[in-house]
Amino acid sequence: MPTKTLTCALAIVLMGAAQADAAPACSNSGSFEKWLDGFKKDAVTAGVKPATVASTLDGMTADMSIISSDRKQGFFSQTFLDFQTKLATPNRVQSGIAKVKQQRAVFDREEKDYGVSPAVIAAFWALESDFGSGMGKKPVLRSLATLAYDCRRGEMFRQELIAALKIIDRGDLRADEMIGSWAGELGQTQFLPAHYYNFAVDYDGDGKRDLLRSNPDIIASTANFIKSLGWKAGEPWLQEVRVPAQMAWENAGLDMKLSRAEWVKMGVTGANGQKLPADTTPASLLLLMGKNGPAFLAYPNFEVFTKWNQSLNYAVTAAYLATRINGAPAMNRGSPVASLDGPQMVEMQQLLARKGYKIGEADGKLGAGTRLAIRQAQLKAGLPADGYPTQEFLTALRSGR
Repeated sequence: MPTKTLTCALAIVLMGAAQADAAPACSNSGSFEKWLDGFKKDAVTAGVKPATVASTLDGMTADMSIISSDRKQGFFSQTFLDFQTKLATPNRVQSGIAKVKQQRAVFDREEKDYGVSPAVIAAFWALESDFGSGMGKKPVLRSLATLAYDCRRGEMFRQELIAALKIIDRGDLRADEMIGSWAGELGQTQFLPAHYYNFAVDYDGDGKRDLLRSNPDIIASTANFIKSLGWKAGEPWLQEVRVPAQMAWENAGLDMKLSRAEWVKMGVTGANGQKLPADTTPASLLLLMGKNGPAFLAYPNFEVFTKWNQSLNYAVTAAYLATRINGAPAMNRGSPVASLDGPQMVEMQQLLARKGYKIGEADGKLGAGTRLAIRQAQLKAGLPADGYPTQEFLTALRSGR
């Protein structure tokens, strides 16, 4: 599957994955036409111009293939190394560096106004659309209407459809220009319509917020949104580190925040062995492939990446790509032990649930809840508590340890 086709609906799929995967199965009742009639009235009540509602939604039909796409998310069950290999490619690193250089004046202005590192904006820009080459080819209004009608995440997409109509009312885009991902995202950094409406910036001064074509608008709008997520200017976000052969592995994980000085005491160093500053900067140790895989310290700004997208694989991939665009060398992939396959993951989750651990749905995906449960169970079984599912751990669970 070509990389470009993976990016255009990436954010919404991963952003909603935790809630959507845990949602009970549902089926739609009532016709789309009847639902649409009701929605039109609600849109006018919400402040959309009646003429806009009529011109965009009259005669609209549902695209049931959109619903099928929304319920297929298997790509995102991959390991971190598999995931980042497909997405944080050398080509995207070089393209990101070139884009920052090409738009240097705009990035300099943006940094003064919003304080966001150009590399971070470029990383999201690369992942979401390959700098505009993969924005999607679906009529966004039809996609949003279909997803708003669907029982799975209807209320969420109902609000997104109203926001899309308000973007038209404001004069930023015409309805026929709203071509994007099957998930209803718009622009080169794939904003949901509500984010577009609330955070898009007219940075080139032409009177429109154009995230399809205007580099200044794309850069400033992305920065504005990132700042709204809590970005702190001048602070780091992710750093590759080296961990000792033995340490208290249970301290790893986003739920554990220790000072950098405490990590230094445990023997954590920079990626090339250099000593880290022994200061009070809080950080979490991320071992997405276990103690033998790549290791990162995630600083407070990393939370922006998890707010942009709840998938830890995506968040670390985006943050890592940003460090590469910012000049960091390629990571040490380490020598991680093979992870469990899909059926084994489900079995492991079921065994953990039976033992009383909270893992959510046994869906075969290595989410934050499952990682925490693994760490807790590893400690109890006397295994290195790095939160990584291995055959040794599954064997211990099967034996009742």
